[in-house]
Amino acid sequence: MPEYTPNGLLFKQIHDRLEKQSNNALRADDLTMMQVSVLMTLQKADKQQMSMKELERYFGVAQSTVAGIVSRLEQKGLVEAFGDTADKRIKLVHITPAGEQCCAEAACRMNEAEENLLRGFSSEERSTLNRLLTRAADNLK
Repeated sequence: MPEYTPNGLLFKQIHDRLEKQSNNALRADDLTMMQVSVLMTLQKADKQQMSMKELERYFGVAQSTVAGIVSRLEQKGLVEAFGDTADKRIKLVHITPAGEQCCAEAACRMNEAEENLLRGFSSEERSTLNRLLTRAADNLK
């Protein structure tokens, strides 16, 4: 009988391998998976922008982490960061047209990674896995 591997360890192994593969694929464009994740999140956001605080909460990372990611994306011309006209304490981040183009290219790479991850799974199995993973993620909120 095969040895049982705890689900938490499997999640970590899958995440680490996906992140490594994604970062390797994105390295040619001088991007990381986290940077692309921020771009894609901004692209789907209302007015294609979010505050730094919203990004911190959404990704569950520290302010300094978000500030570093946004700074690097800004240097590459993929986002613009500016103060909110109504409240100067709030810093907003908006995706640029170059950032949108980058998202389109990265989405293709991410779809390839997703297909690699789910190779050999039927449509029903993919749907079931997604539903179960969503429930597991919701349990930890």
